Amino acid sequence: MPNTEPDRDGTTDWIKCFHPSPAAAVRLVCFPHAGGSAGTYLKFSARLRHEVEVLAVQYPGRQDRSAEPPVHDLHALADRATEAVVAHGTGPCVLFGHSMGAVVAYEVAARLTARGAGPLGVVVSGSPAPSAPRERTIHHLGDAALMAEIGRLSGTDPRVLAHEDLMRLTLPALRGDYTALETYVHPRGQRLACPVRVVVGDRDPLVTPEAAGSWAEHTAGSCDVRVLPGGHFYLQEQQDELAALTLAWIDTLRTTPTR
Repeated sequence: MPNTEPDRDGTTDWIKCFHPSPAAAVRLVCFPHAGGSAGTYLKFSARLRHEVEVLAVQYPGRQDRSAEPPVHDLHALADRATEAVVAHGTGPCVLFGHSMGAVVAYEVAARLTARGAGPLGVVVSGSPAPSAPRERTIHHLGDAALMAEIGRLSGTDPRVLAHEDLMRLTLPALRGDYTALETYVHPRGQRLACPVRVVVGDRDPLVTPEAAGSWAEHTAGSCDVRVLPGGHFYLQEQQDELAALTLAWIDTLRTTPTR
């Protein structure tokens, strides 16, 4: 059974804490993109380590969890991730998710809110709104076509794409994640109560800044959109700017009275 109780360094099977900061006033829980891993947020964590404690979620089926099957249902993934976040401890938190991770973060936020432990806010990056129409065929592609799609979005290290053995290890998790995302159905009428910040790249082929504004329909709180230079994986080149934006927003959330 996966370990959900944090070790002394704050790590579990589900939660990786690269830079423990138990005195931090806020935890930032980060959810990776399809095919991604907790390690996606290693450098991001290093930039934020003195201000917040970053907890990076590790989905089953990759890296140290490669022996576990990927989760093919996004609601089930959110259920299990929520349990891991709750088991890690209470206290103010902000959720951050990129691409598929944005939808997982949104669903986890809804579950935490239902428990009376909703986040201060949610940062959703590089993702259409949860109810927006989505591509439904990528998870059915053959291996070569799936690899080509990932290469088009530039989200995977080219060395991995060129390494047949590494791709063979990566593809099951990647296909499982796309299955979860493409079969996801947004619960009718579901809305968050907290503020939402949307961040997109100005050349993202999957979501335009205008379309990103539709996230406002999914929260009763405030919603704003920030645009940074880059494509779908703009955050690989804009880590400093993204870290600054995120920290400034967290400071605002902490100092804004709740109703």
